[in-house]
Amino acid sequence: MLTTDDHRRDSAGLRYVYPVVSRRAGGVSIGINLNPNNACNWACVYCQVESLARGGPPPLDLELLRRELSGFLDDALYGDFMQRAVPLEARRLIDIAFSGNGEPTSAPEFSDAVACVGEVLRQKAPQPPLKLTLITNGSLVHRPEVQSGLRQLGALGGEAWFKLDRAEADDIVKINGVPMSPDKALRNLRLCGELLPTWVQTCWFAMDGAAPSAQAEAAYLAMLGAAADRVVGVHLYGLARPSLQPAAGRIQRLSVEALQAFAERIQKETGIRVNLAP
Repeated sequence: MLTTDDHRRDSAGLRYVYPVVSRRAGGVSIGINLNPNNACNWACVYCQVESLARGGPPPLDLELLRRELSGFLDDALYGDFMQRAVPLEARRLIDIAFSGNGEPTSAPEFSDAVACVGEVLRQKAPQPPLKLTLITNGSLVHRPEVQSGLRQLGALGGEAWFKLDRAEADDIVKINGVPMSPDKALRNLRLCGELLPTWVQTCWFAMDGAAPSAQAEAAYLAMLGAAADRVVGVHLYGLARPSLQPAAGRIQRLSVEALQAFAERIQKETGIRVNLAP
C-alpha cells in the first residue's frame, strides 16, 4: 500500500510515471518524473532524492511517456490499482503532477511533455477531469521555452506550485543550495503568476536547532506581499519524510503550533490564503 511517507519514483515499475498518496493534494497524485537520472539544478537540504546530482535530465522519450501514462490511467480508472495499492481513505485521483527527481522545467522537451500529457488526458477523458500541476523551483521561468510550456499548462487548466522556502540570499544558499538573487526569485514568481495560476510552496523548518529568525520571516512576508497580486495561495508545510542529503542531520521539524502561527501571520499580513500541512 502506498502511504504519504512513500514517494518512491519506481513504485509502478515505470520510467516516467509514478503514483503517490499526496497529503497536500488529498488523494492520489500521478507524478511525471522528467529527471529519472536524479539530477537537479538545485540541492535543497530537505530533498528526499537519493544520490542527488547536479545537472539536467537525459533526453526524453515522449512515446514512452505517452504509453506509460495511458496505461497507468487505464489501470487507475478502470482496473484494480486503487484497491490493490491505495488506502481506502485516499482512493481518488486528484491530479497529474510534473515533479519527480529534479526540476521538471530543466528538460529541453518540457513543453512537448506538457502537450503529450494533455493529449493523453483528452483521449482518456477521466471524470471528473484531472488537474495538471507543475511543482517547480521557478529558477528557469525566465526562459522562453519554459514560458511556452507554462502557457500550454495554463491553457489545459493547470497550475504551478512555485518553491519559495526563504527570501534572503544567504538563506537561499543554505536551504536550496543555489546562489539565487531574491530579486530574480521575485521576478520569476510574478512572471509565473502571469502565465498561469500559481501557488507558492514553502517548506518551513528549523535548522541547527533554531527556527527561522524574525528577519527571515519578515523577508519572506515582504517578498510574498510583493507578489500577492500574482499568487493564488500558499502551500505551507513542514518536514514529512527524511532528507537523504548530507546535511539531513541539521534540519528539524517545527511544532504544529509554530506552523499554524506562521500560517495565520501570512494570511493576516499579505491577504493570501494558506493551506497548511504540518
